[in-house]
Amino acid sequence: MPEPIVIDLSHHNINVDFARIRAAGIVGVIHKATQGVGFVDPKYRSRKQPALDSGLLWGAYHFGTNDDVGEQVNHFLDFVQPDGNFLLALDFEKNEPSPNNSMSLQQAKTFLTAVEQKTGQRPVLYTGSYMNEVAGPRADPDLANYRVWWARYSDQPRLHPTWQNYFLWQYTDGHHGQATSIPGVGSCDCNAVTIDEVTLRGIWTA
Repeated sequence: MPEPIVIDLSHHNINVDFARIRAAGIVGVIHKATQGVGFVDPKYRSRKQPALDSGLLWGAYHFGTNDDVGEQVNHFLDFVQPDGNFLLALDFEKNEPSPNNSMSLQQAKTFLTAVEQKTGQRPVLYTGSYMNEVAGPRADPDLANYRVWWARYSDQPRLHPTWQNYFLWQYTDGHHGQATSIPGVGSCDCNAVTIDEVTLRGIWTA
């Protein structure tokens, strides 16, 4: 079974102790930053520096919606102020409970391209079953250029044909899949990698 090395958090994770999280062997934290064109996670900014001070890698993700893509890109980048030292990611999944407000495949591509052009940093794409739904069974050559953070709560990731390997595999939300509780936060989204910590640190923002 996979071992957690990266966790992802949002304001829904109430009690967080980054020193204990790092001591438990976790290497990185990816935190929700923004959603759509208006929402910002109220815990993002206050948690960033304590996580870095604890020796954790840091990442920021934007939850995509059907709002104007350019406005979403600006909203995300204006809030997180990327400096090349932390990971950037797009959360591309069905918007529940408002599926009509879900980001489309083309919007996701536009978002990724725009972030890369504006920052010089290639973002990571978080997705899972929604990718199968919107892209069908064929590989997408545009998205193949981006590392995938794949979500599947099972004993195998079973990637979309677009990717041969995953960068991160979110194998549990702490309850579904392999139930996992991390010291310093409890049940949370946990992610596995196929590389060691030294290698992960070297390619975190690549």
